[in-house]
Amino acid sequence: MKCAGKDEMRAQDRFRSVLIFGGAGFIGSNLAHHLLESTDAKVHVFDNLSRPGVRHNLQALQRAARNPGRLQITVADVRDAAKVERAVRFATEIYHFAAQVAVTTSIDDPGLDFDVNLRGTFNILEAARRSGRRPFMLFTSTNKVYGELAGHHIVEGETRYSFAGTSGITEAQPLDFHSPYGCSKGAADQYVRDYARVYRLPTVVFRMSCIAGPRQFGNEDQGWVAHFLYSALENQPLVLYGDGRQVRDVLCVEDLLRAFEAVRRNVAVSAGEIYNVGGGVENSVSLIELIAMVEKLTGRPMEYAREDYRRGDQRIYITDYSRLARHTGWRAEVSVPATLEKIYSWWRRNRESLAAMFAPVPASSVRVFSRPIATLAIQQRPAS
Repeated sequence: MKCAGKDEMRAQDRFRSVLIFGGAGFIGSNLAHHLLESTDAKVHVFDNLSRPGVRHNLQALQRAARNPGRLQITVADVRDAAKVERAVRFATEIYHFAAQVAVTTSIDDPGLDFDVNLRGTFNILEAARRSGRRPFMLFTSTNKVYGELAGHHIVEGETRYSFAGTSGITEAQPLDFHSPYGCSKGAADQYVRDYARVYRLPTVVFRMSCIAGPRQFGNEDQGWVAHFLYSALENQPLVLYGDGRQVRDVLCVEDLLRAFEAVRRNVAVSAGEIYNVGGGVENSVSLIELIAMVEKLTGRPMEYAREDYRRGDQRIYITDYSRLARHTGWRAEVSVPATLEKIYSWWRRNRESLAAMFAPVPASSVRVFSRPIATLAIQQRPAS
């Protein structure tokens, strides 16, 4: 599907107004920081600040912006259609990362999961359609849309599971929405794709595996690579669900940012497409193997308790990203040990602030400018 040509791409490069839903989170703040440091783009962060630690990310972005006219912040929720529409109005690019991200939470509260992941995505798509600007839009989906990976035989090894007969999962894998989280993200990524077909919006969907890197506040439900490392560094015991041989491929967030740019630059090919994105077989690792890497890096033995497998957990998932590579030339470059080093380095530089990341940020520490002076504004979070 050809939704944007080279002339249109050059025009977008001359004036980039980038809107990032979930822009204070792990991936969003990394993208926003990259844009503020390396491009002339105006950056609009839209986030409800519900995740612990993200207010500290906003402070870092404000410092990176230097000129406050380049950074706008809206504190609001994607479930608020009116505020979404106002934010989208002048965007030339939209990156949609705002989500309920935990399978466990989706099982406990499927209504919240539905409203945030599906209704929120629909609100953004409708706002983009009504804007008349046909902004480039990238949506991050998940490998959970493939469920139990029907048709693949799994082999048990001493430290990891592996696939028999294939190295990774392609986009041809049948959809199998296990868990409310898989349902909401899967339905959302189908809406995103269909708005490209029906309304000619230049949208791209990334079905992602495990993303890791600096600025990640990991916990046992999301961001497990950082969670394992921080647990070791803070001498906190770890809970290992299952037998520890579960495997994921890990993609460094820096490589993910390059993938965003690769599909944007090649939008004449990528528009309307869905890509599996991850570190690939060369960056696959089991829980047991990651523990060994963390112990080697930190020089500290890790303590952990074992619990039963959690519902919706895949024994193994490894990305085959060859389709994205064929379309754009992109490939993963940062290894798992190098990704751990980057997280460790960031932790060392930010250790004091990380210790207080769950403490409230004083209102005086977040700079607020009136709109006639600058584009940075803090709006009130809508009542839930």
